[in-house]
Amino acid sequence: MSIIKTLYTGVAGLTSHGKALGVVGDNIANVNTTGYKAESVVFADVLGHSILATDAPGSGSTVSGITRIFSQGTFITTESPTDLAINGTGFFVVNGNIGGWNDNFYTRAGQFTLDNTGALVNPDGLTLQGYLVNSSGQISNQLTDLRIANTILPPEETRNVDITANLDSGASIPTAPWNLADPAFDPGVASNFSTAITVYDSLGESHRMDVYFTKTGANAWSWAALVDDGDLGGTPGAYAQVGNGTLSFTTDGFLNDDTSAPFAVTFDGASPQDIQMDFGDSIVEGGTGLDGVTQYAASSIIRSQEQDGYGTGELNGVGVQGNGGVMAIYSNGEQRLVGQVALATFEAEGELARAGGNLWTETQASGAARVGGAGEGSAGSITSNALEQSNVDLAAEFVDLIAYQRGFQANSRTITTADQLYQEIVNLKR
Repeated sequence: MSIIKTLYTGVAGLTSHGKALGVVGDNIANVNTTGYKAESVVFADVLGHSILATDAPGSGSTVSGITRIFSQGTFITTESPTDLAINGTGFFVVNGNIGGWNDNFYTRAGQFTLDNTGALVNPDGLTLQGYLVNSSGQISNQLTDLRIANTILPPEETRNVDITANLDSGASIPTAPWNLADPAFDPGVASNFSTAITVYDSLGESHRMDVYFTKTGANAWSWAALVDDGDLGGTPGAYAQVGNGTLSFTTDGFLNDDTSAPFAVTFDGASPQDIQMDFGDSIVEGGTGLDGVTQYAASSIIRSQEQDGYGTGELNGVGVQGNGGVMAIYSNGEQRLVGQVALATFEAEGELARAGGNLWTETQASGAARVGGAGEGSAGSITSNALEQSNVDLAAEFVDLIAYQRGFQANSRTITTADQLYQEIVNLKR
């Protein structure tokens, strides 16, 4: 090898190790960057001669490529439900303008917030992409901006009331008559057990409805639903019966029959509505008689009760499910599916091009983005209230830093030695 070639070999080594140090420095600088994926250097030798010259030395080293390491980063918990992390493969799809380039970009950094238009955006103002719910309540297949309209959720009148309870088989038949016409009538004295439940009219107004259970004979009970007569436009404080029926039980305490038909009620100022009381599937209806009201020798107790109405709701927040489903959360406790977060996967994600700002763009080598819902195909799931941290292994980076520094120093020695040899040649003339 000529001395001049030795100089250039040393320069090649300095250059390649300098690039390697730059990659390590980039990794270390991004050790706390959300969603950052570490890079590693691929060194290659430089031939510098014909492949037929098998005994000729090479010309040093070069950086033939920089590979991206897409291993999973650790999650940290946050207070924001719109902070999202991908558990598995895939990228969030965001759309907007970066440096004059308007397109879809891909990122693992899930720091999203709601802007003043209801769109989920990242810190750079790029809008998260996904699928919205159509008019029939189904997720559409059109990729678009994810926006949550800040609208009032209309009220829903109560149509069904479900009660699961036990009625004490040892209860006595009340002696006080059930007489609503009596001004001194007390339904608590004329019954054995009662429960109160809130129901809603068509305007979203809440009303208290009391359901009284009265033992009428062996394994036989009646029930009656009462509301304040003032709620119906009548006398406030007076009782108004809006529904009634009977329940019969087997000698084993199972619900044998239920004569509860829907009853009509019209609250003051609201539309007429029908309410169906459900005390479980009786044996006569083909059920087991065990999943609703039973009659055992135990204290009367309500196990559960629910109804399907609700009042007007204001948008309180947003939640995201594991499959990317975006839920609008309202002040009345109701939740509505309004969209689904989209995830993109690639045939060769390592070939994506960095665009800065935790963003990537697809290339011909990476293949086109395959976009779908979270959990579909090879796409991972989504964790809300979490962010994925950088996958940089700081200890490994410092080891590489030492190795590349030593390599740089050693190549500088090659140049120094070649220079000394040149000096010796120049001195031959003296």
